[in-house]
Amino acid sequence: MNVLDLSQDFSVHTPAFASYDGPSVKWVKRLAFDKAGGQEITSTLHVGTHLDAPAHFYSGGKFIGDLPLEWLVGPACVVDLERMGLGDYDIYGPEHFERWESETGITIERDDILIIHTGYHRHYPENWADLSAVDETKYFIRHPGPTRAFAEWVLERGVRWLAVDAGSADHPMNTVIRRMRADEAEDAEAKLGRPLDDVFPKADYQIMHTLLFPHDVIHIENLGGAIDDVLDQRIQFGCFPWRFQGGEAAFCRAVAFLDT
Repeated sequence: MNVLDLSQDFSVHTPAFASYDGPSVKWVKRLAFDKAGGQEITSTLHVGTHLDAPAHFYSGGKFIGDLPLEWLVGPACVVDLERMGLGDYDIYGPEHFERWESETGITIERDDILIIHTGYHRHYPENWADLSAVDETKYFIRHPGPTRAFAEWVLERGVRWLAVDAGSADHPMNTVIRRMRADEAEDAEAKLGRPLDDVFPKADYQIMHTLLFPHDVIHIENLGGAIDDVLDQRIQFGCFPWRFQGGEAAFCRAVAFLDT
């Protein structure tokens, strides 16, 4: 069996999502003085490759420690949206995934994990596979994203959960980023050709979280690593957070298992 790491690096330099604090790492013991090295880490959870639990957006929802290991491992379809020409600020919907099924001959079955490849993982500052295209602003602010139509389709198709190689499973202009970067919001409206209030009405704010999490359809964000090696395939995929009781999210290792 061939095992591929689809996680991004984590370090003191790893950027957190908008309005979250990033990690702080310090040495509290040194080998020379204490005969052992020891470190202390402080961080919010929406940093690096991480899994959101339902409790992140759903009151009374499951925590990380409530998610069974066997549920976190299973068959997955890796859908390459990049080859369809999606770029800065673009919108994707059910039609892109149905086109993918038609072109590849692979069906996204009920209970499949859905891995979404936008190609924006290569702009992430912690992309260990290739640092030649790093652009933190492009990564977090301009990646493609969905509207309500896609979130509803995910439920209709019975997708188990999702993973995406971008800073959020939602479109960046359907998050707090829209208010934080008015200049980028203006550019997004110009690209999309209509007001953002029409594209993302108030009721649909962060729809990939608010509509899906009550159904336990959660997601990994900041996927990356060797993801380019498994595009347009059905694979076995696993997500491995720690058994975090009461955790609304957790750092995780995302792994593809391929038959050799």
